[in-house]
Amino acid sequence: MPFRSAILSPMSIMSGFSRLTRGQRHAFVAAFLGWTLDSLDFFLLIFCVKAIATEFHTQPSEVMGAVFLTQAFRPLGALVFGMLADRYGRRPVLMANIVSFSLIELACAFAPSLNVLLVLRALFGFAMGGEWGAGAALAFESMPKDGRGAFSGILQEGYAFGSILASAAFALFFERIGWRGLFVLGALPAVLAFYVRARVAESPVWLAGAKKRMARAQMPDRSAAPLIPPHLMEFLPTFFFLVLLMTAFMSFSHGTQDLYPTFLAVYARLTPETIGLIGILYGFGSIAGGIVFGALSESWGRKRAIVASALLSIPVIPLYAYGHSAFMLATGAVLMQFMVQGAWGVVPAYLTELSPGPVRATAPGLAYQLGGLITSWNGKGQALAAEHWGNYPAVLAITVVVVALALAGLASLGREARGREMAA
Repeated sequence: MPFRSAILSPMSIMSGFSRLTRGQRHAFVAAFLGWTLDSLDFFLLIFCVKAIATEFHTQPSEVMGAVFLTQAFRPLGALVFGMLADRYGRRPVLMANIVSFSLIELACAFAPSLNVLLVLRALFGFAMGGEWGAGAALAFESMPKDGRGAFSGILQEGYAFGSILASAAFALFFERIGWRGLFVLGALPAVLAFYVRARVAESPVWLAGAKKRMARAQMPDRSAAPLIPPHLMEFLPTFFFLVLLMTAFMSFSHGTQDLYPTFLAVYARLTPETIGLIGILYGFGSIAGGIVFGALSESWGRKRAIVASALLSIPVIPLYAYGHSAFMLATGAVLMQFMVQGAWGVVPAYLTELSPGPVRATAPGLAYQLGGLITSWNGKGQALAAEHWGNYPAVLAITVVVVALALAGLASLGREARGREMAA
């Protein structure tokens, strides 16, 4: 098994990627880039919270309300776009989704007030919510099951790569073009839709399912079909478990990321260039963690990889939240995101393996985004607590301990589904 070895090297990653067919590579690249550029647009707001608050004469906690609205509307987007992708195909819905969130990001650049920006970020959340489910279904239904954990780690770290691009854009361009100019740059992902249209084929699993549905539709109707098919009724307990699991996952990532640039600016008083550089560094740490633990999940199992990476985040807290220099804070942030995104690297494979084919674009994305909805007040709540107590480090430290233990506990209760056939 090419991906059952311990840690992936760059050469083994390239070797595994080269063994994919051309169609499989294009499907994976499209899903990866879609998630990357979605993340870029999300993190541009995160890095600009202080600047937006200054322009609109308000507190950072008020601007963090935009993050809340983004997360709150993501489940609705996951449901709508997921149902469309399950009915009409992964590919066309993915294209529509990418164009939607790119155009809304452009509109944010011209928001005349904070209230208008908040409305636009709610719409952005709706568009953002649909990308992950359609992209993950397209990628994993097109790829072989061998090495799925490793590719899961790479795919999920499109999120981290997007944060790196946002960090770099903030460090290089913020002083010149401001937050509005950065949002204009954030509209560029729309060009990815042309790549998807030209290069990416529809999921073979979805096409096979569409043929079966068409054949059934042409058969004489002998009995009334149940409102909810039995196999989906059996899936409901698993779905509710996935929502709880994704609630812990969302708290783990957003609880360690969303407030951190503001913490570095307000509490640590670092410059935009230094904050952007730290963001780039912990973005690369995120990518490494996702790839390493994604690969390890092929031999350890999905559950064990999640539990290990979650618990290993706790010893990093002293550097991450209480470092006394930019170097110490950067080191802590890199190690923290290595563990956080290490756990997240298992998510795409785990959720798609646990979901039945007829709802594979809807169920994982909806569970993913419902977890985000439940924790959508996380960033604003952290900011309010830090402003009230004047203690950013304690707020960050308490968050890590609570959510890491919760995630490890929930993951240990789940069902292992490593290597499941997607056509099942």
